[in-house]
Amino acid sequence: MAKVIRLHRQGGPEVLEFEDIDLPPPGKDEVHIKVEAIGLNRSEAMYRAGRYPVPVTLPCLMGYEAAGTVLALGEGVEGFAVGDKVSVVPKYRLGTYGVWGEEAIVPAHALLPAPPGLSMAEAASVWMQYFTAFALVEVANVGVGDAAIIRAASSSVGIAAIQLANWAGATPIACTRTSAKADALRNLGAAHVVATEEEDLVARVMEITEGKGARCAFDPVGGPYVFTLASALAERGILFIYGGLSETETPYAHWPCAMKGASMRGWVASEIWNHPERYRNAQRIIYQGLAEGHLKPVISKSFPLEQIAEANAYLESNQQIGKVVVTV
Repeated sequence: MAKVIRLHRQGGPEVLEFEDIDLPPPGKDEVHIKVEAIGLNRSEAMYRAGRYPVPVTLPCLMGYEAAGTVLALGEGVEGFAVGDKVSVVPKYRLGTYGVWGEEAIVPAHALLPAPPGLSMAEAASVWMQYFTAFALVEVANVGVGDAAIIRAASSSVGIAAIQLANWAGATPIACTRTSAKADALRNLGAAHVVATEEEDLVARVMEITEGKGARCAFDPVGGPYVFTLASALAERGILFIYGGLSETETPYAHWPCAMKGASMRGWVASEIWNHPERYRNAQRIIYQGLAEGHLKPVISKSFPLEQIAEANAYLESNQQIGKVVVTV
């Protein structure tokens, strides 16, 4: 018997309840793992609450980012062995599998070797954030002389974007609502911090870039603020919208984009991992960055498994700077 979270109703963190279940043997192309650490994501919280654009069939398992040890292999699985330390990449639809628990069955295609030298908590905090932030490298191709505006910069993805921008030689401009997290963001590598409720973002970016504007803006919030972000871009800049945390309509910022030949586009990490060559290339670069110290997961706070509801509440409180992790 394994203790797992299975969602029977949608709502706040209080709907999360444990069940003891018999996990079946792993099927074809599946792997049975002992879960040692779980990385929480905003998408899971929105899914749990019924505010995520993925259909929900209840009851369902929860969670899709973790690290642990291989216990058994299903038919056809190659490249892994019992006892291997692995990371679970969110390469499946929420609710179809789930890693919130003591053990889990996951598809083999969603596993990668745990990065050497990292704790299990860190290994559970790598792939969603760096694959998501990889848009700065793969699509925007940021480099020396470029600035990258990073909204919600204290999130795990925001910090990953800061690290990737720095590694590329670009200038990360961290956006946060108030100045409360400004010192922490500077300590984590932000070249500049803009408190968007206290300052004029466009004026600050133009000052920082000597009137050029930013090569890209990376935004998980959306909503009408996209007009401000687009106005801060350089000629032919790119505004990435990779989330909808505002939960309001996100308009197309036509005139700010049109006047600069800039683009506004959606982005999700699956754009990389659904294409094998891009997936392999991103893996290689991320492993390299971790090994050489350019990239380093930042864990805001860790909770034991029995406090996973409290961990979800903390995630949604916006207090965190970095990843919220649950240990098993």
